[in-house]
Amino acid sequence: MSNLDAQDTDVPGTISISTALGAHGPRVKWYPGRAGRTLPCLIVSVEVDLKVRDDFIQTPVSRAAAPQVIAWVHLNHAVLLNFWINGASWSRREVSTFLDGLRKLP
Repeated sequence: MSNLDAQDTDVPGTISISTALGAHGPRVKWYPGRAGRTLPCLIVSVEVDLKVRDDFIQTPVSRAAAPQVIAWVHLNHAVLLNFWINGASWSRREVSTFLDGLRKLP
């Protein structure tokens, strides 16, 4: 798991990425500030048809961020999906290489 801030993504707020957890499909979570397990977030699927899966924040800020999060996921779709599926077995160096290779929004 990793929390990426605006310096990493050019998306305001924090995008939390992880490997496969639970029974749900591939996804990222967006938080308007710092990430937190019990904090409300916006969830975007990492699938062929990218979409907002849930918006537990439901404010103008989360609605404004949604297209940016979707665009960032689209830009990094293949590597995010690979991390979701395979990342739990990666070494620290492999995870670092993955994180360093993520692209920012143009």
